[in-house]
Amino acid sequence: MQLSHTRPVMSATFDEPNLMSAAGLVPLMALARRAGLRELADERMSVPTDKGANAGLKVSSLVAGMAAGADSIDDMALLRHGGMGKVFTGAYAPSTLGSFLRSFTFGHVRQLDAVASRFLVNLAEHTDLLGAAADAGPVLVDLDDTIVEVHGYAKQGAAFGYSGVRGLSALLATVSTPTVAPVIAAQRLRTGSAGSARGAARLATDALALIRRTQLAGRNVLLRADSAFYSHALVTAARHAGAEMSITVRMDAAVKRAIAGIAETVWTTIKYTDAIFDETTGTWISKAQVAEVPFTAFTSKKKSEQVGGRLIVRRIPELNPKQSTGQETLFDTWRFHAFFTTTDPEVLDTIAADQTHRRHAIIENVHADLKASALAHLPSGVFTANAAWLLCAVMAFNLTRAAGTLTKAAALAKATTATIRRTLINVPARAATSARRLRLHLPTNWPWQQHWTALYRLVLPARAHPT
Repeated sequence: MQLSHTRPVMSATFDEPNLMSAAGLVPLMALARRAGLRELADERMSVPTDKGANAGLKVSSLVAGMAAGADSIDDMALLRHGGMGKVFTGAYAPSTLGSFLRSFTFGHVRQLDAVASRFLVNLAEHTDLLGAAADAGPVLVDLDDTIVEVHGYAKQGAAFGYSGVRGLSALLATVSTPTVAPVIAAQRLRTGSAGSARGAARLATDALALIRRTQLAGRNVLLRADSAFYSHALVTAARHAGAEMSITVRMDAAVKRAIAGIAETVWTTIKYTDAIFDETTGTWISKAQVAEVPFTAFTSKKKSEQVGGRLIVRRIPELNPKQSTGQETLFDTWRFHAFFTTTDPEVLDTIAADQTHRRHAIIENVHADLKASALAHLPSGVFTANAAWLLCAVMAFNLTRAAGTLTKAAALAKATTATIRRTLINVPARAATSARRLRLHLPTNWPWQQHWTALYRLVLPARAHPT
């Protein structure tokens, strides 16, 4: 593509008062209104002084700005351009929103946390965000944390954590099913030096409690986590809440003894990296193998507090070409990866349990999605303001995911926030008034016009449908 020579561009001026760059915010915020975002914030929040007035409108503004691509306080100015003032009311200036966030205490963050969980429940009632009520199959809860990098010394709570990066730690719990993409059910912002397991039991309990308030209630729940979260507190909290566990274990003495006791005859070859399927024998030609052994976790506790289950072990050959001298080893040495699970072997056998546990890595996609969007920065020097920013980012993530499901397009139902923003939200439009009604004129031949219109028709009254 190149610039036209027949009609060359001669000038560019910012003088059109009726244009808006993100017309997709119209159906998106109509969906947020249907899910009661503003009412929930007005009802639940009590931020003091004039800075906390109209909390519902301010939270809605933050969520709308993040959905449209804002990753800092100053970026919220994108809500106040062109024809946005004709279509939306209560879009606050960035300075006002910044003052609102800096007025938060820890108690106000917890109030906003309550808003976020109820908002997710309401979104699930109005969309297929968590699937249909008739769906079956297991519910998967994934727990993991990530470091949001910051720079300078003005950020409260910033520190060098386990990753060696200076930042703040965001702990997330996502909920998904075999047919539904992950949504964020619970979240916490912690200091950068916080251990991964800090607060994990409470967060898992909150996520499991939210599941019981949705159409997912009554289905089998499996909580997955890596070895940083292997603790008695988390396992027992999840078990008391009715969830099964699948959690990577540390290679301590008890685990090594259990692995050493596995007979060579019980190892099963599995599909793994660079595996080849042999159609003649119907087996995989691979160097990876799995086996299992009964295992009792936390034997240092009294017997009533110990947890019984299975230890699933995957082993692969220890290959280190940098250390190779060009001579083959006399016998194979192995690297072992083990996880502890309480699932019924009749429901998930050894191979299925291993495959299911490896899919825990799906939560890394959620981390990457947030960091490519609103969590590209933590905009304030105040820790509680950044904690509130994380909550708004989570609500924007869930809202855009819910909007994608309403389009009935399989690709958009599982798309990243960036994709939904590009196709459904950041659509330019011109606002025109006719018969005291606003009408939006959008680009002709928009590639995703059908999906945009499907979303629009579902969340706005019939009299407002576009032609």
